[in-house]
Amino acid sequence: MLKVKQKTLSMTTRDNIRLDADVYYPDSLDSFPILLMRQPYGRKIASTVVYAHPIWYASQGYIVVIQDVRGRGTSQGKFTLFSHEIEDGVDSINWVSEFPNSTGEVGMYGFSYQGMTQLYAASASPQALKVLAPAMIAYNLYHDWAYENGAFCLQANLGWAIQLAAETAKLKGDTIAFQKLYEASRNLPLFDAIPANPSILQELAPDSFYHDWLNHPYYDDYWANLSPKNLLKKIDLPMLHIGGWFDPYLRGTINLYQEMKTRSQFPQPLIIGPWAHLPWSRKVGSIDYTQEAISPIDKIQIEWFNYFLKGKEREFLNQPSICLFEMGSNHWKFFDLFPKNKPISYYLFSEGLASIREDDGKLVHSPESLPITDTIVHDPWRPIPSLGGHPSIPSGSFERSTIDSRSDILTYTSDPLTEDLTIIGEVLVEAYCTADAPSFDLCAVLSTVDQQGKVYNFTQGYIRVNSQELPIKIPLQATCMRISQDYCIRLSLSGSCFPAYPVNTGTGKSPKDEVLIDAKIITLMINSGGEKASRLNFFTI
Repeated sequence: MLKVKQKTLSMTTRDNIRLDADVYYPDSLDSFPILLMRQPYGRKIASTVVYAHPIWYASQGYIVVIQDVRGRGTSQGKFTLFSHEIEDGVDSINWVSEFPNSTGEVGMYGFSYQGMTQLYAASASPQALKVLAPAMIAYNLYHDWAYENGAFCLQANLGWAIQLAAETAKLKGDTIAFQKLYEASRNLPLFDAIPANPSILQELAPDSFYHDWLNHPYYDDYWANLSPKNLLKKIDLPMLHIGGWFDPYLRGTINLYQEMKTRSQFPQPLIIGPWAHLPWSRKVGSIDYTQEAISPIDKIQIEWFNYFLKGKEREFLNQPSICLFEMGSNHWKFFDLFPKNKPISYYLFSEGLASIREDDGKLVHSPESLPITDTIVHDPWRPIPSLGGHPSIPSGSFERSTIDSRSDILTYTSDPLTEDLTIIGEVLVEAYCTADAPSFDLCAVLSTVDQQGKVYNFTQGYIRVNSQELPIKIPLQATCMRISQDYCIRLSLSGSCFPAYPVNTGTGKSPKDEVLIDAKIITLMINSGGEKASRLNFFTI
């Protein structure tokens, strides 16, 4: 490992805005490639919540640049979410490529916002940019980040908006606003008259992106203009795609990977660990995935950048391109493609008491001939609490038998498995469900049930329904889960998952207009058995 020095440098954008960066570089006269991270949280953090410190990366023989984006940290200008990241990204790449003692070739790394800045910069094809490592990103900003199947991702979006607003107040020296926002971040304001549009953001952050996201509840030009999907159509670069089974943006990571895999001339490896958005550790929620789950990403990224920026051979590229952590067995598995050759369906069946008795609702391999309707009543006064999964804070797997015992949740449980079963990739629920309101929500949670009756979720999905087209298709988060023999599979269905998503008032209004006092009691009816039996679909290996 090389000895590392550090200094702070500034550049000027094409419109004369100063951007500041910390530069970590080897104490050597040799020339080195550059690794660039552009982020909005104060450059000293440098994404160390999931990555090794830049000093470590620099010690591997790189000039590492951690830059405050426009209007964040000590950089000048006004911060507007994602709006300047193409031009500023290109200007930054051109700037660092001319550093003394650099090879002039640039790689970028980072997750979340720092992953998005990679994609925006790459969309303009800067000549010096050679390789990326985007982690936990949105390919389509609407579908992969802000909304899930038409439902606003309330807890994640609101928490993030308050965090960024507090940073803005801090930069302005507004002590009162910062303190109010800081307190709100520790106890999210979820109970205003319009729950999804709290007064604190209207008052203290009127220019927050959050208002734009609420004001565009359907995919339109606003989303199209900001989405990497529409910016990267002609871009081809090697990308190391990194995701987590409990990351709320996993669908974006997978969608970008699948698009690049189909048309790229370069390697496009995909790694998905049993991680939440952060941290990337062995324990997520209540489950310890063992030492196998400790993040290997720092060492893999160095091998990745060594191959493309230094011409060194890389063992990782000789393996199949998909590397998935199989929860349950707690081992990494390698595939050339997501397996889709062994589809399995479980059909829902009950005697009409699936909301009352946990031994009534069943998952069966073929539909029963007798059609039955299971009924639950969604009461907005006492919505189903969100617990773990990918949309909640904290994320992960938790014991949820107490929640499943509620009478406003339908549970369907399989017989004990006669052999181990791996569920991998896409999971889909097709629900023949109707309601007595013009709009309603459906939440689907898939769990294991052990011999002691403990229930642990491992994937879930959510949808806002504004039409009566049947069946209602609920995509669950992609997964890779090995379920042991003698365990059962359970599907839980409900009409809410709060505060991960806003409670549907049943009025058909968008979240920005849903007034709490107007929330209706909604009766949901789900078919089990007969020709229109609802079912659970997944793939196995």
